Amino acid sequence: MSEKISEAELVVMEALWEQAPATANDVADRVTAERDWSLQTVKTLLSRLMAKEVIAADQDGRRFLYRPLVAREDYVASESGRLVNRLFGGRISPLVAQLASQDQLSADDIAELEEILKGLKS
Repeated sequence: MSEKISEAELVVMEALWEQAPATANDVADRVTAERDWSLQTVKTLLSRLMAKEVIAADQDGRRFLYRPLVAREDYVASESGRLVNRLFGGRISPLVAQLASQDQLSADDIAELEEILKGLKS
């Protein structure tokens, strides 16, 4: 994925990852709890996402049904890699150290990381 998805576009993507295909009205209904956007705003965001080729639209009578072309897991992997490369020189351990120094790792997070590391070692 080459073009970055904005924070606003990500809200629309989350709605489509949750349930697709969806009309612009469906997406607007889902995001209004989070944002106070008009239908036109949602349509603008859908158009931008189509231009970035991360969603597609299929005509269904007089309406369009939107669906993601990028899986959420692939997007998260891409953005995670981009963050680690940009802020931590591609190394994960400084990221974890940063989170730990800011007390952002719960006991559950630490236990989960320990399990992941155990699995990687074996």
